[in-house]
Amino acid sequence: MVHRRPIHPLALRVMHWLNAIAIVTLIGSGWEIYDASPFLPFTFPQWATIGQWLGGAIAWHLAAIWLLMLNGALYLGWGLATGHFRRKLLPLTPRAVLRDAIAAARFHLPHRPGVYNAVQRLLYLGVIGLGVLAVLSGLAVWKPVQLWPLSDLFGGFFVSRVIHFIAMAGIALFLVVHLLLVALVPRVLPAMITGGRLPTPESEAAE
Repeated sequence: MVHRRPIHPLALRVMHWLNAIAIVTLIGSGWEIYDASPFLPFTFPQWATIGQWLGGAIAWHLAAIWLLMLNGALYLGWGLATGHFRRKLLPLTPRAVLRDAIAAARFHLPHRPGVYNAVQRLLYLGVIGLGVLAVLSGLAVWKPVQLWPLSDLFGGFFVSRVIHFIAMAGIALFLVVHLLLVALVPRVLPAMITGGRLPTPESEAAE
């Protein structure tokens, strides 16, 4: 009898999609907030924003940040407690990243379900770091007086806002790359919805 285990556990799938909802909402509402007081010589098109006006965008932004922080804390705790991060994202070396980046550029990078290559590991670790940076800098922008130690750590309100924008841009770039990889290897998407199935070592040995 062949026993199979899910490629992506249910807990991971639920947290993945909750994070996706929170991040898309945060980016869209954040663009509307930025448009109300831009510090760069451009604004985002209205169709790409969420909230329609500053007050509405702030309401959406605050709702989504609580979802992201709660779900993100659960994800970090789950990933550490279950060994998910250790198994899926480590080890990671510059040589492995360079090797896999060259292979990906040549379209010679093999893909195994449930296994992340070095480039993917770097991207996932990077976006986790950007998420933490975005939350902390966002809190510094939201409550610069009450959270003045955090605001001072980032260099004040304006610098906090710039750092927050840079973190957002990095996360948005990750989403673009992530969606591009899914488009190039579409068979990875169903597993993130249904879980997919991989044979266990015991069943592989039996076969």
